[in-house]
Amino acid sequence: MPRITAASNAAQRAETQRRILTGFGELLFTHGLPGLTMTDVARHAGVGRTAVYNYYADMEQLLIAYALDETERFLGDLRSSLAELDNPVDRLALYVRAQVEDLSRRHLPPGPAMAAVLSPGSFAKLAHHVSELNLLLEDILRDGVAAGYLPEADVPQLARLIHGTLSSSAARGNAADSGFEDHLGQTVRFIQLGAGARFDDGGTPLRFKKYCG
Repeated sequence: MPRITAASNAAQRAETQRRILTGFGELLFTHGLPGLTMTDVARHAGVGRTAVYNYYADMEQLLIAYALDETERFLGDLRSSLAELDNPVDRLALYVRAQVEDLSRRHLPPGPAMAAVLSPGSFAKLAHHVSELNLLLEDILRDGVAAGYLPEADVPQLARLIHGTLSSSAARGNAADSGFEDHLGQTVRFIQLGAGARFDDGGTPLRFKKYCG
């Protein structure tokens, strides 16, 4: 009999958790949260119901674990992609595109609905991670202002308005729809223009003022 090591046990636990979270995410996408049970998740993930409870005591713990896992992975991928772009208006476009695609795919309950199903402590934990996205957007907007591509603005207020637009846009679109790409492109340009960006006839961002950087 092969000896089971601590490393192999850890890998097995990680794989089981990944299957549970993946299965939960797929069920959220196809069925939504209302009526979803731990038994449904276990069956869809191909694990025993007891295995699910070994990691998550109830649906709230499972929901918050999934939301945090998705947010962390999304943030990591987004930061890597943003680092490859220099122009803040292009980075804003990438941020908007990534957010709408992600929100359209994940089908997590919106903020108010999450607050209704989560305890204050769990919701605060999720809100902390979401605030990292807000700070990331604010940094992009401040860079745009500093580089002369965006006009002076109340950056925190502008970021909140943009996120509100993103949530509304994602609710009206589905990544599987044939017209989704057109909808996404229109959303990107709408937000860029709303933030004050200007473009030449070829679509290249223009500066408002001479940049002395």
